[in-house]
Amino acid sequence: MSPRALVSIVTYNSAQHLKACLQSLREQSCSDFDIHILDNASSDATAEIIEDFKYLVQSAHHSEVNLGFCAAHNRIIESVPSDYVLVLNPDVVLDTRFVEIMIRELDRDPRAGSATGKLYRWNRTSSKGETLSSIWAGKELDSTGIFFTRNQRHLDRGSGETDAGQYDRKEYVFGASGAAAFYRRSMLEDVRNGKEYFDESFFAYREDADLAWRARWMGWECLYVPEAIAFHERRVLPERRSSLPDAINMHSFKNRFLLRIKNMDTGTYVRNFVPVTFRDIAAISYVIVREWGSLPGIPRLIRAVPKALTERRILKKRRRTPPPEIRRWFTGMKSKPVSPN
Repeated sequence: MSPRALVSIVTYNSAQHLKACLQSLREQSCSDFDIHILDNASSDATAEIIEDFKYLVQSAHHSEVNLGFCAAHNRIIESVPSDYVLVLNPDVVLDTRFVEIMIRELDRDPRAGSATGKLYRWNRTSSKGETLSSIWAGKELDSTGIFFTRNQRHLDRGSGETDAGQYDRKEYVFGASGAAAFYRRSMLEDVRNGKEYFDESFFAYREDADLAWRARWMGWECLYVPEAIAFHERRVLPERRSSLPDAINMHSFKNRFLLRIKNMDTGTYVRNFVPVTFRDIAAISYVIVREWGSLPGIPRLIRAVPKALTERRILKKRRRTPPPEIRRWFTGMKSKPVSPN
């Protein structure tokens, strides 16, 4: 019998976080889920930690090469049947009721193809990070769902804010942060391209926004559930860009354009032409002048365009949501109320 939920974890030199992540899964109030891990050629102690938790993990596979976030999760999701899929970063720790609450809320709302919880920043500067009590280091928010600005910046709602109850209402948001995204299996099957749930042209970064955008075109909602709490040690933030590895910045730069090529309708682009173009010019200029490590993203983007245009045409034929409804999410709207059934 298939579990209600599949927990899909992709690791890459994740030893410093993985133990706490797996401990939080062991302590869940709901046990109707299976854990499957794919390790992307780690060279640290990740394998040893996975071995220590072999009693908890249904399967663990090691890849000799780094397949990337997208391809690795796709392989896990495709191989294990379930009602729901929790795509979980190894640098995330879940509150004990996270899985229980997410299953309950998605069971109640068939319009929701995904759900995201209230993620706090995991501050490990003064703790080993092995228990929830040691992780709690304040109320700085990490994400309460993703949103877009008019110039096509893709950001986490509430990021860096102090939690003062401003996000305590259940509502719909554009999409779920890929750090701890809870997906309905039927939605994933509805929006997949061939064997790809996450578009493997992205490799990593912004793939959660791409999946969320496709789901929106197909008429699925994303439910924000403030009761579902998690803690995330976020590495990639706009203000840290200059200190991030070249590969991260390169994929982020490439995927900004790939995301729009695949998903943005012409009417939305025309209406936001000025802010989008100014932002594009700024991004390209920054890479040319200061961030040369991202320049390889340009030929990678060019190679990805034919596939992206093919998927765009397929999506345009299948989409169920009219462009004006999607367009509302690019006018400063960060959420909308959950209406009665």
